[in-house]
Amino acid sequence: MQQHNVLILDFGSQYTQLIARRVRELNIYCEIHPYNNPPKNTNDFKAVILSGSPFSVRSEEAPHPDLSEIRGKKPLLAVCYGAQYLAHFSGGEVAPSNTREYGRANLSFIKEGESFFNKISVGSQVWMSHSDTIKQLPENAVHLASTSDVENAAYRIEGEDTYAIQFHPEVYHSTDGKQLLENFLVHIAGVAQDWTSDSFVDSTVSELKDKLGDDKVVLGLSGGVDSTVAGVLLHKAIGKNLHCIFVNNGLLRKNEFESVLNQYEGMGLNVKGVDASTRFLDALEGISDPEQKRKTIGRVFIEVFDDEAHKIENAKWLAQGTIYPDVIESVSVKGPSATIKSHHNVGGLPDFMKLKVVEPLRMLFKDEVRRVGASMGIDPELLGRHPFPGPGLAIRILGDITSEKVRILQEVDAIFINGLKENGLYDKVWQAGAMLLPVNSVGVMGDERTYEKVVALRAVESTDGMTADWVNLPYEFLQKTSNQIINKVKGVNRVVYDISSKPPATIEWE
Repeated sequence: MQQHNVLILDFGSQYTQLIARRVRELNIYCEIHPYNNPPKNTNDFKAVILSGSPFSVRSEEAPHPDLSEIRGKKPLLAVCYGAQYLAHFSGGEVAPSNTREYGRANLSFIKEGESFFNKISVGSQVWMSHSDTIKQLPENAVHLASTSDVENAAYRIEGEDTYAIQFHPEVYHSTDGKQLLENFLVHIAGVAQDWTSDSFVDSTVSELKDKLGDDKVVLGLSGGVDSTVAGVLLHKAIGKNLHCIFVNNGLLRKNEFESVLNQYEGMGLNVKGVDASTRFLDALEGISDPEQKRKTIGRVFIEVFDDEAHKIENAKWLAQGTIYPDVIESVSVKGPSATIKSHHNVGGLPDFMKLKVVEPLRMLFKDEVRRVGASMGIDPELLGRHPFPGPGLAIRILGDITSEKVRILQEVDAIFINGLKENGLYDKVWQAGAMLLPVNSVGVMGDERTYEKVVALRAVESTDGMTADWVNLPYEFLQKTSNQIINKVKGVNRVVYDISSKPPATIEWE
């Protein structure tokens, strides 16, 4: 258990992860737990935050947290639903708003002399997202702030370190949201700001040494940021007892198998490359359904990985690059943290593998993984790599998969990604790739009619992949890239650019 940490109780808000990210940005460690499955011992937590929720406190299905060990005993910040919950069940009144209170608003009143609003001025922009409103404050409440439409935008409880707000300080549109969280956590709750990349590396390496001892650990490297940082952390802790396996599933980017192996060699990791591309492509023959593709790739990967792991005598542990969003999204409870998708690296292993699991990054967000990697001296080029899906190009080839389709998409992808790098655009994009569509279109090349494939290019900007917006790449770049692809990649005669955001679209097409 980390010291000086913060407990965030999740009531199912889409913004709960953002609360955690903002708290971590203050160099304060925090954990998210479902409201109905809190940690057994809350004594180690210095402060508690209640998240928002899609529920109304007035509905029969409203989440009811047990706050008996928290309220009045620890500093408590209730956000949106949390603020309404405290009011509704403590003698106040919550009723439907006359108008749905959603979007930007400005603070029109702030009570003077309150440390909670230190360095925050009247006029500060906040983000509202609720259809109920607090009509009457709970017992012993002190009114702290208003907007023009929401009188009781913030309050505190007399005699307790309990604060409540009807807006969301965690979202980007609340301009002083980070300051408000700092006021509450640092100045009111007295939480130390000692959660840094260096401290994480020191404590994690120490924990891994204690946990693993002289045991051998097997790690599946993917070439991505998460597994690489996990590998370097484990290497620091157990050295040559870490055995890394990098599997070529035949669905990697062009020349990726060789280039990633070369990169790892220079890092001193003990890595074995296994080319199983034929085995994967044979297993995928004739399969078009996206979920079936994922399951087939997952099954074959486990088979290949298990074969290789058995060649390592007395391997006791399997290491995985699981990160915190994977963990949160894979928790399924009634109400909060509804499962968004099942993650291939969360939820255990097949019984036959007989390995215990170690996940050194399971409490980190993606940007924190990169910072930890930088503090350990990992090559910035490797840390800056765009995320790449576990099933690889299989879910960027719509329809069935053949070696010829893989070849076409690898060539297209290489032109696109290399072009982004050469034009200084790669680091401005969170993720980019190409999709091979199950569509042929008529074209003209020279004097001949062609009937060939269509590819779609995709580039998005995002912080964590939960939401994403398409990137407005320069027309000149798209024009040049399209010409190169059509001229150099046999089998393609049309290029389109995807201008959909997430939501409603997803980043990948399958």
